[in-house]
Amino acid sequence: MNSNTGGDADETFTLDDVFAGIGEHLSELRKRAFYSLIALFAGIAVSFVFADSIMAFLSKPIGGLEMLQSIEVTENVTSVFRVLMLSGLILSSPIILYQLLAFLLPALHDNEKKLLFTALPVMIFLFLAGVAFAYFLILPVAIPFLTSFMGIDTAVRPANYFSFTTNLLFWIGVVFEMPAVFYLVARLGFIRSATMLKNWRQAVVVCAILAMIITPTVDPLNMLILMFPLISLYFLSVLTVWFAEKRRNASPKSPD
Repeated sequence: MNSNTGGDADETFTLDDVFAGIGEHLSELRKRAFYSLIALFAGIAVSFVFADSIMAFLSKPIGGLEMLQSIEVTENVTSVFRVLMLSGLILSSPIILYQLLAFLLPALHDNEKKLLFTALPVMIFLFLAGVAFAYFLILPVAIPFLTSFMGIDTAVRPANYFSFTTNLLFWIGVVFEMPAVFYLVARLGFIRSATMLKNWRQAVVVCAILAMIITPTVDPLNMLILMFPLISLYFLSVLTVWFAEKRRNASPKSPD
């Protein structure tokens, strides 16, 4: 029988060691998920206190809550709960992101940790900027067009209106995070600014398709209102990728 040397024995992992490591990671993940749920419920609770103001704010583009007509017993409740869920998620997102980072950071190098902590506030800001853009520019044009299309007045239900509104605000907010996402990807070395510039025509087509999917109307004006910011965000992303390349080349390589 062959015997292992002392060095080999130190590098030998048994099945129990593997399961113990997995158990530790699952325990840590369960703890972070628990804290995230507490933060989400706290965000929903805070949103509930200001529910009247939030609902009134979201209903301004259609002319106020009095313009909505409910036809189901639970429709008002479910509409409010949907809005509170989104509001609570936004309020608790910094804590949820922190819990996610707390789970991932032990496996990252110091420069990668610094990169994530720098990018996250920027991503939150860009998300809020996208929400503001959708609320102040898209909705005031889209709502009147949709509710009076073909000269037919529409009796708008709360469930439909708030579902439509929250989806639009959320996805446009996500799209506005494009520069920060491209920056992170570039710092990791997965994309280059030269490649993005070379494929700018395809990117314009993709932006047009995204604008068509996200835009709630068939009106070309609404599509263009969203398409031009998307194209601008793409070229801004090219700039951020170029900057990320410079930073990445200037930074010392992390030890393995």
